[in-house]
Amino acid sequence: MHKLLIVGAGRGGTALLRMLNQMERMKIVAVVDRSDDAPGLALARSFGIQVDTDYRDYLDDDLDVILEATGDVREYECLRRLKPEKTVLIPGTFTRIVMRLIRERDKLIAAMMQNQRERETMLNSTHDAIIGVNRHGIITLFNKAAERLMGMDAASVLDTRVEERIPNTRLHIVLETGQPELNQKQILPNKTRIITNRVPVRNERGAVVGAVAIFRDSTEVMALAEEITDLKELQSMLEAIIQCSDEAISVVDQNGNGLMINPAYTRLTGLTPEDVIGKPATVDISEGESMHMQVLQTRKAVRGVPMKVGSKRKDVIVNVAPVLVDGQLKGSVGVVHDISEFKRLTEELEKAHRIIRTLEAKYTFADIIGRSESMHAAIEQAKRAAMTPATVLLRGESGTGKELFAHAIHNESARKYKPFIRVNCAAISESLLESELFGYEEGAFTGARRGGKRGLFEEASDGTIFLDEIGELSMGMQVKLLRVLQEREIVRVGGTKPIAINVRVIAATHVNLESAIQAGRFREALYYRLHVIPIYIPPLRQRQDDIEPLAMHLLRKENQEYGRNVEQIAPDTLRMLHSYSWPGNVRELENVLGRAMIHMRLHERVILPEHLPPLERKIASAEADKAMDVQSSGKTLKEAVEEAERRHILQELEAAKGNRTLAAKRLGIAVRSLYYKMEKLGITEGEQ
Repeated sequence: MHKLLIVGAGRGGTALLRMLNQMERMKIVAVVDRSDDAPGLALARSFGIQVDTDYRDYLDDDLDVILEATGDVREYECLRRLKPEKTVLIPGTFTRIVMRLIRERDKLIAAMMQNQRERETMLNSTHDAIIGVNRHGIITLFNKAAERLMGMDAASVLDTRVEERIPNTRLHIVLETGQPELNQKQILPNKTRIITNRVPVRNERGAVVGAVAIFRDSTEVMALAEEITDLKELQSMLEAIIQCSDEAISVVDQNGNGLMINPAYTRLTGLTPEDVIGKPATVDISEGESMHMQVLQTRKAVRGVPMKVGSKRKDVIVNVAPVLVDGQLKGSVGVVHDISEFKRLTEELEKAHRIIRTLEAKYTFADIIGRSESMHAAIEQAKRAAMTPATVLLRGESGTGKELFAHAIHNESARKYKPFIRVNCAAISESLLESELFGYEEGAFTGARRGGKRGLFEEASDGTIFLDEIGELSMGMQVKLLRVLQEREIVRVGGTKPIAINVRVIAATHVNLESAIQAGRFREALYYRLHVIPIYIPPLRQRQDDIEPLAMHLLRKENQEYGRNVEQIAPDTLRMLHSYSWPGNVRELENVLGRAMIHMRLHERVILPEHLPPLERKIASAEADKAMDVQSSGKTLKEAVEEAERRHILQELEAAKGNRTLAAKRLGIAVRSLYYKMEKLGITEGEQ
């Protein structure tokens, strides 16, 4: 009996546990993972296997094998140092290979089982009886139709010799001669008359390796022929089925004119037979294209097409198939499924999901679109910040994606499985903000909940709290937040007992905090507590290279939200987007693309300049101004001020011979303000 210890209860460790637990000569001593909620721990408990968060107690001389499934190199090195000499340590790379092989094996087995089920279903679904034998005359195939016609169970005849179990069979003779016997009439022992074909089965070398008999009841064929002759009865039966069906059905002729609808169709659309029969197939559509007409043109069925029908604009899914008689197109049949209730429930579910998502970070660095150098630098700085527990201050204009960075930093950090709480400091009134952030005790104020309430800092325990618009806090709230950052504890409103917290703070602001300090609107001590890892997110106008990839990403997002299928942005439209200064940054770009999509027709797939909102007129006006005798600089007032500010700072730095303290004194600002302005204006070491 081999004793094993599994370290790591994630996906890999769980897969190994499930496989090894089935082996008789393997005893799993324990499953260890630092995270209490790792999936493998719950599985181990269900198997009666001991679980723990520390493996050191299990590293004794009786242990034969340690399976390291964390994938952490440091964890592997630590295990290698601590394990007994005779114990074999298998690294995470090997466990990943084993896990991949297990998954591939499971997929292969599932595929084989699926193929076998499909073959059995097809053979048992056919109306023809089939009996098959191998080269030794042993019955290997006996389908449901054969059971029915022969009056025998497959279990009683499989794996027996065919000439011993099947009366009057000639399959063993076909095996010997290798010659087929086609369209042979025969009477079974139960007096059933059949027509049978017996053929040999040959391998790739032409050798006979088996034989198959396919037969059917000839009395059924004759009965079927009699039924087919009575077309009137069949037609009446078909119409009765259509009329009684709860599914809405419509039928059109080869010209696309209505032939038939059923009561379910009238209930769904509100249209009567008089409204539809003899009318074009588009008469019932309130949004979307006619699938009947598409099927008549292509002669191919369509499935799962969404559209709106009837005066009430019901949301439906449509399946339409062509009607072909002897290869001739005679019309098409459509089945309409009402999904309005399903859509309503889906919207309610999505609303619930949105509420749930407020308690978790939903974006990663993979969701941040940016290939410009400035954006790449911001992303790299944020990734480094995520590896530390330090406070992060995200700076940048409104609409640049500060919240996106906050989500990504949390998801990249060690706290990614813990809560992520978002707070917009500007959206909550000052009277409520303190109780929201720090909670309150019972009786703290009129209307206070019995038993008190936990604040958002407590809700974010062991996780991250994102304080957006931190520059909008009142001076009083700044003092209380400063105490939280210094002491790492909070006091509820109406309470006196400090509550220790372990929360990572990410703050964001578009306010110039240095100017706010000079103006007396922001406390300098709080600034230093927040300004541990400042990350500046550049505005869209400073990263022109990102406009096209951002636009395509937003296009895909808007397609999902609006139910459209816009595929491209015309080159002229891209030039217009590049020519605009985007004061609203990415948020404004998303708004412009959304409005452009609304202006487009349903069948249009490319955004053209004429689809854009009045943005194009601003650009055209600017280009016209350039053509005049008095030339315009083409810059906004803000850009002109930034350029002048940049030139003046460079001039003073040069005069001070690179001494930033002296340059700041001449400029009349603090040294920290000078550093911020240099970063914001892109002043590098080489320019000083």
